[in-house]
Amino acid sequence: MPGYETSDATLAAIAGLLGTTAERVRPLPQGGANHVLLLGDDLVLRIPRTEQFLPDLAKEAAVIPYALRAGVRTPEIVAFDDTCSVVDVPYMVLTRTPGTDLACLELPDADAERLYRQVGRELGKLHRLTPDTAPALAGVPADDGNADPWALTGRLLKDGWIDAETARWLTGWFDRLSPHLPTSPPSVLIHGDIAPQNLLISPHTARLNGIVDWGDAEWADPAADFAKMPLTGIPAMLDGYRQETGQESATGTPAWEARVLWFHLTWALGRLAEPVPRPGERHWTAPPASRLIGLLRFFTSAPPAPWTDLS
Repeated sequence: MPGYETSDATLAAIAGLLGTTAERVRPLPQGGANHVLLLGDDLVLRIPRTEQFLPDLAKEAAVIPYALRAGVRTPEIVAFDDTCSVVDVPYMVLTRTPGTDLACLELPDADAERLYRQVGRELGKLHRLTPDTAPALAGVPADDGNADPWALTGRLLKDGWIDAETARWLTGWFDRLSPHLPTSPPSVLIHGDIAPQNLLISPHTARLNGIVDWGDAEWADPAADFAKMPLTGIPAMLDGYRQETGQESATGTPAWEARVLWFHLTWALGRLAEPVPRPGERHWTAPPASRLIGLLRFFTSAPPAPWTDLS
């Protein structure tokens, strides 16, 4: 599929539209879907790599204003043009959120716990948006909920990606988790890629400054938004989430923990058979098997509460 070229002339034209110059256009860490550049000191330019990624950028243009109105910390859209009528590429310009992404930081335990609690509160705000409260987002896709981890585990065993012992271990966990899953989970607007690289943090205060990259937003089970974060941070995230939403801690009924772990395992297994590394790509599964390996190590050792209550 032909790509969108970020030629010097194109970048200079976009910079001029935003009141800056080509000399002040500088590259930022790249994602898999978009070219990302800094315009001056206060704006971020995103250009999809190919036409394949343009619908996700258009989705972001629709979703971000709703997230902002819900009180979520995220950059504002300054300009969006998918017509290619002004310059020869579609593009989005956002306000720049200062900070360092969480993937690049190693925070002390107390700071990390406080940060995870902030992330949980932001998700609590976002998840108030439902198809009924945000009908204008009807074009946002909905998760079909058809993932069958038992069948997926069987295919991975048959094709040689995992051995029989690991397959039994995994299916045992899915058997253990499934009774805690709701038969009809609520459908809310999720970010879809709440992962360390998409959380911008003030390194001096460990404060969450903003959540970026909304291209994977969809209507889905709210627990899905916890599944790409480190498991050690989930208890604090859930605590912040429950504070924001007014939910009780549900002591003795670990349904949320079970749902989070279900998504962790299912998504990691889904990527396990894609072993080709993608150097430099900012993605939660680079390399693809890393998340599953981390889960196996976590639960092979003695897992801390509340995970030990999942029985």
